[in-house]
Amino acid sequence: MNIAFFDSRPYDLPAFKALAGQAGLDFRFYETRLGPDTASLAAGCEAVCIFVNDDASGEVIDSLYGLGVRLIALRCAGYNNVDISRAFGKIHVLHVPAYSPYSVAEHAMALLLTSIRRIHKAYIRSRDFNFSLDGLTGFQLFGKTVGVIGTGRIGRVFADICRGFGMKVIAYDKFPDESSGIEYVSLDELFGRSDVISLHCPLTEETHHIIGRETLSKLKTGVVIVNTSRGALIDAEALLEGIKQRKIGAACLDVYEEESDVFFHDFSGHIMSDDTLARLISMPNVIVTGHQAFLTEEALKSIAETTVSNIVGFMRDGRSENELCYRCGRIESCKKGSRGKCF
Repeated sequence: MNIAFFDSRPYDLPAFKALAGQAGLDFRFYETRLGPDTASLAAGCEAVCIFVNDDASGEVIDSLYGLGVRLIALRCAGYNNVDISRAFGKIHVLHVPAYSPYSVAEHAMALLLTSIRRIHKAYIRSRDFNFSLDGLTGFQLFGKTVGVIGTGRIGRVFADICRGFGMKVIAYDKFPDESSGIEYVSLDELFGRSDVISLHCPLTEETHHIIGRETLSKLKTGVVIVNTSRGALIDAEALLEGIKQRKIGAACLDVYEEESDVFFHDFSGHIMSDDTLARLISMPNVIVTGHQAFLTEEALKSIAETTVSNIVGFMRDGRSENELCYRCGRIESCKKGSRGKCF
């Protein structure tokens, strides 16, 4: 099978190249992202392999289908960049539901600790041999309440880490896991009680801007917000407003609503054209990393193994347990069971 591999990065190549030969797959690696202007690169390929910022909108789906592409293999868990409804009946869509929940959850905690203990500021000072402690006072996590929005694999691991710090864990999830031992509350109650809020839910119409202007009045003053999931879960302008109002005490962001044209690129020698992102980064209580929560050796290996397994399994059996299904409306948790593929 020939597969067009879009948005490839140096850290992607070793694991995928190693597995490709064993699986009989021919990956054609392109640094460019998939989009309306680049879909033609998939000519002669039966499948495309894409990442979080590739564009698999309706227009692109139609172009790929016209080129003979019948499979989209996402090498990530999220699928908000794919028009699942337009793909139905044309192109099967597979994803990687869980590559390394520990990698992402640990990064979320690393951001949180860095922020509240001012580690990033102390590091910068010490590089100049400035060992003053003025302005570095933080607060301890022990005894604080953390609100976890989304208790899938990553959310549950993050909750376990927080328990290890002696934190009180509460959570909101549309489909609560009653066997988890987590205290589930309403979203409004979570906003009102949480000293820290960490987002671990997928991006859907319901969760879009789950942290927005109408949310600000419900938040506990001084709350720290952590987002390692999807950028559009937070209205960036509202976040800025909350920070300036001193309602939001700090923000730790590994994702950003308009990251597709910024993240994974080096703009260090250029003027930042995104004013909102520039203002966020300029805030002393905001930490931004460039969508690197997944970036561990273990996660990269798991992503490659699952993606290749998805493709090979679909080639061999005509179906995959990791197919995203539009037919029944449940997308990830499809009840197709032994009936096989989505269509």
